[in-house]
Amino acid sequence: MTQEYTAGRHGVVNAPKAPGRDRYLDLLRSLALVRVVLYHLFGWAWLTVLFPSMGVMFALAGSLMARSLNRPTLSVIRGRLRRLLPPLWAFSALVLPLMFLGGWKLSEDPDHSGTWGLLELVNYVIPIGAPPYPWEVGFPNDLLESTWADQAVGPLWYLRAYLWFVLASPLLLWAFRRVPWATLLAPLAMTAVVGTGHVTIPGELGNTVSDFAVYGSCWVLGFAHHEGVLAKVPRYLAVSGSVLVMSFALWWASGHLGPDGWDLNDIPLAQATWSFGFVVILLQYSPSWQELPGRLARWDKLVTLSNNRAVTIYLWHNLLIMATVPLIDLAYRLPFMQSDRAVAALDATYMLWMFVLVWPLIGLAILAFGWIEDLAAKRSPRLWPNGSRRGRVGAAATGGQGS
Repeated sequence: MTQEYTAGRHGVVNAPKAPGRDRYLDLLRSLALVRVVLYHLFGWAWLTVLFPSMGVMFALAGSLMARSLNRPTLSVIRGRLRRLLPPLWAFSALVLPLMFLGGWKLSEDPDHSGTWGLLELVNYVIPIGAPPYPWEVGFPNDLLESTWADQAVGPLWYLRAYLWFVLASPLLLWAFRRVPWATLLAPLAMTAVVGTGHVTIPGELGNTVSDFAVYGSCWVLGFAHHEGVLAKVPRYLAVSGSVLVMSFALWWASGHLGPDGWDLNDIPLAQATWSFGFVVILLQYSPSWQELPGRLARWDKLVTLSNNRAVTIYLWHNLLIMATVPLIDLAYRLPFMQSDRAVAALDATYMLWMFVLVWPLIGLAILAFGWIEDLAAKRSPRLWPNGSRRGRVGAAATGGQGS
């Protein structure tokens, strides 16, 4: 393991920090996951500006990948794939049969019929592309609305992007160590080409290239953080430069608003530049905590749990958000809910109840499927790894989850 360095007050590189978990980075990953759940629950566009979760998650994963690549490259890639794929297989083993039971006939799907449609199913096993799914399909007893497959499977784009970043990391890290700034900024330049309509790449290849461009600089920022390059940049210069880049992002977004207004997910160049500047500031101020300080310490167990189950939470959260609907609808049948006033009160607080219920459902998913992440990481399965001494040492030894 190479030594990691932190920036002093004036950007001077300090002594190497001790190896082990960086609780500041763990906290950022937890915040990113919470923001993802909130965004998919409420759909608030401003959340993409408040905290660009995907850029943060790719940067943290890039930092972990750079640390891992001090070991033999093929073993690192195998290890990352081993951690990623079994949780995906568990998800696919439930979702695919539900889609077929709901009436989806792949042979009759105009978007995924024929031999190519069958080949696309491989993406439920190895996410090299987008897995196919019907836009509308039934669900047993009509518990979920007909678009449930789109909402459940749609977020799997992140696993596809993560897989391609992992495969490209040996080459990216090689380039970064030779021409760091060119490698860091190249994805932003690519986004200015493929993310603005100047060059259009059709189909799934276009989506893959676009995602790689939008979040590539964040991934490489993870390299810069691990390698100590970012710490060598004076803080005032890094922050002022980031503010300029983020100002450009807001200016560009203001002139290219999508169907959901300021939702940066619909504005690739704004997403790329805003995420880049945001992540630079977060990593420039990185305090490299060995333990969460002060009042943050009360969240230690939840931060540890979410980091140990990051893949499980991401895979299942959207399906679980939808699962809150039939549960809340049961309340309308209760005897004391048979008045117009009671129904109106529940209608007015429906989204709040969805927010309340989704977290225990995520907890149940962690209990039901989270242990697969332990098996994938060659650890003894744990039902609720929230920070025991044994669990933390195991997570530190394996480098944590590569989300």
